[in-house]
Amino acid sequence: MTSGDTNRLPVTAAVLAGGRSMRMGVDKTLLPFEGRTLVARVCDAVGEVCESTIVVTNRPEAMEEAGLPAGTRVVRDEVAYQGPLGGLLTAMDVAETDWVLAVAADMPHLEPRVIRALWDARGSSDVVVPVSEKGPEPLLALYRVSTCAPVAREVLETGRRRLVAIFPQVTVAEVPLEVLRSADPDLRSLVNVNTPGDLAEAREAVESKAHGDVRVRCELTPPRAMPSERPITIHLNDIEVATTQATPRDLEELAVGFLISEGLLMHRDELLGIDTDAKRGLVWVHTSEEVPDDLATRTRYMTSGCGKGVTFASLGHTRGLDPVVSTLTVTADEVYALVGEMARAAEAYRDTGGTHACGLARLGVLEYVREDVGRHNALDKLLGRAWLDRISTEDAILISTGRISYEMAVKAAKARVPVVVSRSAVTDLAAEVANSLNITLAGYARGGRLAVYTHPERVLDECEGGSDA
Repeated sequence: MTSGDTNRLPVTAAVLAGGRSMRMGVDKTLLPFEGRTLVARVCDAVGEVCESTIVVTNRPEAMEEAGLPAGTRVVRDEVAYQGPLGGLLTAMDVAETDWVLAVAADMPHLEPRVIRALWDARGSSDVVVPVSEKGPEPLLALYRVSTCAPVAREVLETGRRRLVAIFPQVTVAEVPLEVLRSADPDLRSLVNVNTPGDLAEAREAVESKAHGDVRVRCELTPPRAMPSERPITIHLNDIEVATTQATPRDLEELAVGFLISEGLLMHRDELLGIDTDAKRGLVWVHTSEEVPDDLATRTRYMTSGCGKGVTFASLGHTRGLDPVVSTLTVTADEVYALVGEMARAAEAYRDTGGTHACGLARLGVLEYVREDVGRHNALDKLLGRAWLDRISTEDAILISTGRISYEMAVKAAKARVPVVVSRSAVTDLAAEVANSLNITLAGYARGGRLAVYTHPERVLDECEGGSDA
């Protein structure tokens, strides 16, 4: 990586280094890459063009073994675990220049000439940020300290932690990625290492470039699009709670639904805000509710859901739930109609053939449909959306394309849903949970069939099924 110019810019590079990641299992910034740690490699790149470099971290002691370039300053976050915005503000407070470059510590292919291209595009703006079809790339962007620092401090006080949260209050110069191709033709400067697979791919790319490998790929055009799946990490009040494999859509709903299903969010009025970083698969939920002290160390259970679902709830936790009380009744025809309506609304399934859908119906109306590669994730998104919209799930019907396993039944019970229907199978443990908690559970709702396994009194038509015994 060469800048082509030895004159450094009047910019302080703020290398934002995180800590231990559930998706990597270790502090990824300290992983070796081409003989250097990831964070040192980034410092090498920015050091070619920036006047000074600061590494912002919650664990300064870990940087002692990182092999950072001489002259690199390591500072501790002013307020620990305040996300990228907190780290940027910490750097702004100690920077000796009026411009700070925010850069993630996990960008192994960072090209210094890209930084120069951003500098040349600054004009009279306060922020200079690359913009892709997915939106801004705020973790490779320039920020003017004199205007951005006070705004960042105000935004952090509201509980928001995303860098883009300051954009509405400052002047932003958006740089299209095509402008940066002259400096980085493949735009690999924007590549982050979030998973072991990302790291392996980044190393392979460097090896191929070093050996001048030319690889020819022969690909057949697939008959339809492929379902998307990414690791999504959920934080609650700055505590990393869990990582799940999910379709990277509706992430706010996914995080909220997961947390309310786990009993970690209770009161809608206590929600302070939600920040998401879709590119990196990160969600932060902020609440004024008390967070359990042992949250980070609680035992997690792997579910039988697609995408390796995670839950804190074992079967024993259902003992504290009260039976669902509801006078709701349905007919088989109503159920068939709702199942068909959900199927028609499941756009991702039509496009890919590889997702699950969940629907929530009230008073005969299908209120919401959400999709995901994991059926438990689809349910979390559904319940999260209803909770955010203050829509009661009592006296509602929950419909799923996937099988109903015990954790799905538990989520329904916590949401006080009296009727749960699947187009697929129902597990025996789910039926046991539903029966004990007074939930009507039905499966195989297709082709004119509806097998009712528990509490059939809510279904007015005669159906093939079991009893509530």
